[in-house]
Amino acid sequence: MEQKQADNKRMREIKGAVCLALAVFLLLCLISYHPYDPVPFVKFVAPDIQKIHNVTGIVGSYLAGWLINLFGISAFFLPLILLFCAFQYFFRAEFKLSKSNLSGIVLFAVSFAGLMTAIVKTATVHGVKLKVGGSIGAAAVQILLGYFNIAGTYILLILILIVSLILMIEVSLITAAGNISQSSWSIFQRIKARISALISLAISKMKVESKPEPIIEDKEVVPKKAKIKKVEQTHFDFSKADGKFQLPPFTLLTESQQKDTRIKRDHLITNSRILEKKLADFGVEGRVVEVTPGPVITMYELEPAPGVKINKITNLSDDLALALMAPSIRIIAPIPGKSVIGIEIPNLKRDQVFLKDVLDNDSFTNSSLRLPIALGVDFVGTPVIADLTKMPHLLIAGTTGSGKSVALNAMICSILFKALPDDVKFLMVDPKRLELSSYEGIPHLMHPVVVDPKKASQVLRWTVEEMERRYRIISDLGVKSIDSYNELLLKNPKGKAAARELDRIENDDSFGASTDKHSQQINHVRLPYIVVIIDELADLMMVASRDVEESLTRLAQMARAAGIHLIIATQRPSVDVITGLIKANFPTRISFQVSSKIDSRTIIDQPGAELLLGSGDMLFIPPGTSKLARIHGAYVSDDEIARIVDFIKIQAQPAYDASIENFALEAAQDKQNEEDFDVKYDEAVALVGELGQASISLVQRYMKIGYNRAARMIEQMEREGIVGPSDGAKPRKVLIRKLPP
Repeated sequence: MEQKQADNKRMREIKGAVCLALAVFLLLCLISYHPYDPVPFVKFVAPDIQKIHNVTGIVGSYLAGWLINLFGISAFFLPLILLFCAFQYFFRAEFKLSKSNLSGIVLFAVSFAGLMTAIVKTATVHGVKLKVGGSIGAAAVQILLGYFNIAGTYILLILILIVSLILMIEVSLITAAGNISQSSWSIFQRIKARISALISLAISKMKVESKPEPIIEDKEVVPKKAKIKKVEQTHFDFSKADGKFQLPPFTLLTESQQKDTRIKRDHLITNSRILEKKLADFGVEGRVVEVTPGPVITMYELEPAPGVKINKITNLSDDLALALMAPSIRIIAPIPGKSVIGIEIPNLKRDQVFLKDVLDNDSFTNSSLRLPIALGVDFVGTPVIADLTKMPHLLIAGTTGSGKSVALNAMICSILFKALPDDVKFLMVDPKRLELSSYEGIPHLMHPVVVDPKKASQVLRWTVEEMERRYRIISDLGVKSIDSYNELLLKNPKGKAAARELDRIENDDSFGASTDKHSQQINHVRLPYIVVIIDELADLMMVASRDVEESLTRLAQMARAAGIHLIIATQRPSVDVITGLIKANFPTRISFQVSSKIDSRTIIDQPGAELLLGSGDMLFIPPGTSKLARIHGAYVSDDEIARIVDFIKIQAQPAYDASIENFALEAAQDKQNEEDFDVKYDEAVALVGELGQASISLVQRYMKIGYNRAARMIEQMEREGIVGPSDGAKPRKVLIRKLPP
C-alpha cells in the first residue's frame, strides 16, 4: 500500500514537472512570436525567410505560428492552463483532468477567440496585420453572424464563455464573485485606512513646527514644587513632651527621575492611526480625535462614524488587545460629558509613580484637608489627594501583588506627613503580621498593632463604645461634630468652660459604668481623629464574622461625626467577606486588579477591575458619585517607611490608651463566664439539696444530660462550697440543707 502511494506521488511529480516545462516553453514561444518566421502549411511571403526570430528555435516558431494563426490572443491561455495543472499535480494528490475540464478549455478558447475577433478583428505585429482571434475565431464569428446578427453573436459568445468557465474551474460563479467582491472591499478599506493614516501623518509633520499638534493633548502636568525649608522647619507643640514635634520632611522620600514624554508625539499619532485601522478591520468606522498620554496608559478618544453602535465597540476589547499586542484594553463608552468613546491602552514603557511626586507639591502642602491621603496620579499624571473625612470610610480590594498594601502604606505615610500625634490616632489591625508592623512604636498609635483576629474583634467593639462616649461628650456641649467640639475648646485657651462641662459629665449618674470606664478619655481637652486600619478583613470574618460585621456596620453608619474613620483592605472581594451591610455603608471604594468580572462587580458594582494592569493600577469611586476614576498608585518602599518611622519615633514615645486593653480583658472574661455558666446549674443544685447526696452519675441520671456536663456542674458546686470533695468510692458530702417549701 505504501509502495503504491509512493509510486503515485512520483508519477504526480513527473506530470507536474512536464506541465511546468511545457508552460514555460509555450510562453517563450508565444512571447517571441514573429510573423516572418517560417510556419509549415501557412503561406506567407517574408522578406527574410531564412532567419528564425523565435528564441525557442524552429520548433518554437512552428508552434507559435500554428497557435497564433488558429486562436490568436487566446493561445496565451494555454501556458496558463499548463501552469495551473502543474500546481495541482505538485500539491493536490486527488487532482485529475476530467472530460468536462477539457471541454471547458476548448469552449473557452473558441468563445474567447470569437469575442476578440468581434471586438478588435485585426492587430499589426511587426508591420503585418494579423487576426486577433485567429482563423477559428474568425470562422466562428462569420458563422454566427449569418444566423444571429451582431447582438445575438455577442450574447451567444458570452454565454459559451461563462459555461466554459464553469466547466473548467468546477466552482459556482456566484460564490466566486462574492468571495472576490468581499476580498476587493477589504483590500479597498485597508488601502483607504493606510492612505488616511499617511495623509494625517504628513499633515501633522507639516504643522508640527508651526503650532502644536491638535490631536495630542499634552496634559502631563508637573505640579509646582513647594518651597520646603530644610533648615527652618516649622515646629509644633507636642503635649506629651516639653519639646517641639517636627513633621517629617520630604527629603526622607526617594527622589524620582525627571521624565520627558514629548518625544512620544509621533509615536502616539502613529498608534492612533493603527487603532483606526484595527477597528476598520472589525467593521467599525471612526477616527481618533484626541490623544491624552499619561505615565502608565494613554487615552485615545474615538469618534465613531454615524450609525455605529456603542456595544459593538465595547465588545472588541479583547480583540483590540490581541491586535495591538497589549496586556489589556479598557473601553469607556462613552466618556462622561463628551460624544466620544475612550480607549485606554497601556504604554509600552511604564513610568514609576513615587510618593514624593504626589506629596511634594502645593496641592498637598498648602491644602486645608484634615486627613489627606495620597492615592497617586490620574491617567494624565496629575496628583490625586483625597480627604478621608469627606469619604468618610474607605474599602479597598485587590488580588495579591496588585499594589493594595503599598497603597495602604502610602495613605498612612501621607497622614504622618501632615498630622500631629495629638491630631490623629491610629488603631491598626494586621492579621497577616507583615504590612503594618513597621509602624509599631510611633506616637500616633493608641494601641500596639493588633495581630490576633479575636482581639481585633474586641478592639472594634471598644471603638463602638468610644464612638458612643464621644457622642455623649459632643452633644452635651451643644455641638454636632468633633470639628465643632474642638473649635469650641480652642476659643477658650484656659479651658475653664470645657472643664466645667466635662466635670458635670463625669458626675452624671445617667451615663453609668460606661462613662466611668472611659473617664480618662473624658479628661482630654482635645479629641483627636481616630483612623482604624484593617489590612485583611477576610481573616477577621473567618474568626468572628457576626461581631466584626456588626461593629463595622455601626461605625460606618455613625462614626463620621465622632471623628472615627475606617480604612479596610481585603484580597478576597467575595460576598461572604464584603457583605451587603458592609458594602452599603462604604460608598467610597477602591479596586485594584481582581481575578474576575464577578469580583469587580462586588467591589465597584461594574466590570473593569479585571482589566487593570496591577502594580498600583486602581479604579476609584470618589465620595458622592458613582463615576469611576482611574488612578495609578504611588509607590513607597520599605526603606522610605523605615526612615519616616524612625524620624517620628526619635521625637516621642507612644502613649497607649489603657482602656482598650482593659476592655479587651473584660470582654474575654465575660465571654469565658458566659461559656462556663450552665442554664441547668441552679436546677442541679436544687436536686442535690433535695436528695442530700451528690455524684456525677446521680446528676447525669436525674437530669438526663451528658457525663462531661454533669462533671462540670459537680466541680463548680465543689468550688462554691455546696458539696464536699471526692473521697474515693464514698459519695460526696452535701454541705447545704434542703430549703423549706
